[in-house]
Amino acid sequence: MRYTTLGRRTGLRVSQLALGTGNFGTGWGHGAERAEAQKIFDGYVDAGGNFFDTANGYQAGQAEILLGEFIASQRDDFVVATKYTMGTTPSDGIGRTGNNRKNMIRSVEESLKRLNTDHIDLLWAHISDGATPIDEIMRAFDDLVSAGKIHYAGLSNFPAWRIARADLLAELRGWAPLAGIQVEYSLAERTADRELLPMAEALGLAVTQWSPLGGGFLTGKYRATTEETRASKLGILVHGEKSARETAILDALFTVASELGSTPTQVAVAWLLHKASRSSTALIPILGSRTREQFDATLGALSVEMSDEQFERLNAASAVELGIPHQQVVEMLPALSGGRDIRSSIIPVI
Repeated sequence: MRYTTLGRRTGLRVSQLALGTGNFGTGWGHGAERAEAQKIFDGYVDAGGNFFDTANGYQAGQAEILLGEFIASQRDDFVVATKYTMGTTPSDGIGRTGNNRKNMIRSVEESLKRLNTDHIDLLWAHISDGATPIDEIMRAFDDLVSAGKIHYAGLSNFPAWRIARADLLAELRGWAPLAGIQVEYSLAERTADRELLPMAEALGLAVTQWSPLGGGFLTGKYRATTEETRASKLGILVHGEKSARETAILDALFTVASELGSTPTQVAVAWLLHKASRSSTALIPILGSRTREQFDATLGALSVEMSDEQFERLNAASAVELGIPHQQVVEMLPALSGGRDIRSSIIPVI
């Protein structure tokens, strides 16, 4: 496993792959029992991984409890990220959900107890609630950093304009800066290419990428079977072969996998790692295996040596329309530069 800093805004060193713990526990009616979760954890640590991603609501709090047990003997060797916003259980109402300061502080205190630790390395606001002012979120982050309860903060599943505003507010007011963002990103879901990834690159924010296999879609198993159990449980988190684009993605993925003697799963993750190697900021896929067997198979992505030509083939098959104004800018650049294509020499600015 190689390592990178958590974006250009921190010196925090994290492994190139994070381990998601959404499957640690069975509070949702599916997931990994304790013994299997321990095996996944051990396999990740043995491979050199040090970056764990969890949330207060994963498996109704079980994920944090199990992770807390697993890291206890080596707490300072690991980087633990958790999230607030969502409730821990379905019965949690408006007083225990949202981005507001009250819920943030309460959630952090409860997460610290479940994780059995005195600090959280990275706290994410899990998703924008559409109501809490961004300055309230950033000031509350800063207070928690000052108190030593958290070390870094980030925004997960927020629109780019809110992230950019939050970043600037923190800079102007001397608050703890944003360390990164978390978004869904994979060959199956690339709409973050329009705003979120270019913004993160320009601002130096780390990007942690959830669902790197499209909820299992990129493994190809839904093409080969009519089994719908996982899809019915996770709903929108699972992509499907519903359009010509998705068919083209799987076709290209299977072809490249055959050329490399690898699995589609490994190639899908290797494509993300190849993309990360071209970025000036950290792009970190989050693996979310349910069994040790799945984890070991996915980790084979680290050994895949993908050529630039194969990378570009997958890039082309999975590309999304950039939309307005991005596509206009691409088309107008030659005219704006005397007929020369200067895209490769342009430095992103804000």
